[in-house]
Amino acid sequence: MYRSRSTLPMMNCKQATSLLSQRQERPLTQVERLSLRFHLMMCSGCRNFSRQMESLRAMSRGYAKGGASTTHAEREQRDKP
Repeated sequence: MYRSRSTLPMMNCKQATSLLSQRQERPLTQVERLSLRFHLMMCSGCRNFSRQMESLRAMSRGYAKGGASTTHAEREQRDKP
C-alpha cells in the first residue's frame, strides 16, 4: 500500500490525550497539531477532555494568582436569582 507524504497518520484516543497533555509542556510539531486537530474534529470524547484540561489549567493559574477557588457549580448556585 502506497502512502503519500501528505497523508496524516490516524491517531487513536490514547495518542490524542497524550498529545493534549504534552502540548501543555512543549510546542507540538505541525504534523502533531494537524493530526490532533483532525482527531478532535471526529472525537467528542477527546474534545471534551481537551476542554476539561483547558479549564483545569485556567483554574490552576487563577489559584496560583490568588484568585477565587470556587467551582463552576458553586458559581452557578451563587448566581441563581
